[in-house]
Amino acid sequence: MELTDVTGPLAPRGDHDLERFAGLDLTEQDATGSRFTDCELDDCDVEDVRLDDVRLVDCTLSRLRAGTLHAPDSTWQDVVVRDCRLGALPWYGARLTRVEVRGGKLDYVNLRDAELTDVVLDGCVIGELELAGARITRLVVRDCVVGRLDLTRATLRDVDLRGADLSRVDGVAGLSGATITEEQLVALAPVLAAHLGLTVA
Repeated sequence: MELTDVTGPLAPRGDHDLERFAGLDLTEQDATGSRFTDCELDDCDVEDVRLDDVRLVDCTLSRLRAGTLHAPDSTWQDVVVRDCRLGALPWYGARLTRVEVRGGKLDYVNLRDAELTDVVLDGCVIGELELAGARITRLVVRDCVVGRLDLTRATLRDVDLRGADLSRVDGVAGLSGATITEEQLVALAPVLAAHLGLTVA
């Protein structure tokens, strides 16, 4: 499929099909309620872009840069996010289906109360991954560093965390349904003991 190069601007409730956004400054643009199908965003500045309630299907996002990228209540289906450097990601209430995040650095990913199905995190550095209240089915984490993981009230099914370097886990009860390594279990032992009210002497 041949994509059409476009220069923007983004606008609320836009309809984008087979479009490529490359090397653009999209700072503070508003795409609330828009639909992107078979699109590429590459090497763009997306500081404070609004993707509230947006729908992305069969899209690739590469080398994006932003301190904050808003996407609450958004829908991501068959999307690849590659080598992005992003700060705060308020994506609470989002729905991610068959999404792959490859490489890059994400400072704070807020997926509170989100729904994740068939998601892969591969080779990422994530400062904080907020999954409180999220419903997660078939998440795989490979070769990732996660500074803080919050699973408070989360529901996990078939979640593989063996590829995560976990420094801190909040809401350890939410780990039910996850697979971890023996080394991770040993590292988490003090937190698990505190959660269970155990005294180790």
